[in-house]
Amino acid sequence: MTGSISPYALTGPTLYPWSVGPDVVELQELLKAHGFTLKVDGDFGSRTEEALKRYQRKFGLRIDGVAGPETWFSLKDKVPLGERILRQGLTGRDVYQLQTLLQVNGYRVERQGIFDAKTKEAVAEFQRKHKLDITGVVERLTWALLCNRAK
Repeated sequence: MTGSISPYALTGPTLYPWSVGPDVVELQELLKAHGFTLKVDGDFGSRTEEALKRYQRKFGLRIDGVAGPETWFSLKDKVPLGERILRQGLTGRDVYQLQTLLQVNGYRVERQGIFDAKTKEAVAEFQRKHKLDITGVVERLTWALLCNRAK
């Protein structure tokens, strides 16, 4: 199966300091994957804002502490592989690479950078086949085994 990363996979909603919810959780997880130390709690507080500003400064983005389109694109496009736990609903370059690894390992998933139900099913099947906990979530052990099997 061929594919290219969906433009949707590299975007997210505009988030401001004091936003709350699952989109803030994803933002915090991405910041952690980029090496920032902060609590993942879904609350866009001052520590998340400061980490975001440091990220924006580091990558030459507008330093406004707002997660807008350019910041989301950068976070999701530059996310280090294997540095965040991947689960259904997440998007980004790392999800695209996961789908590539699943294809190399013989699973029929579309590579578009969106962790959809088919990707979750393929991950769960890979975990079952390799006697891992069957969660459909890609944590470090599943990621490492997928990479190892692709060689």
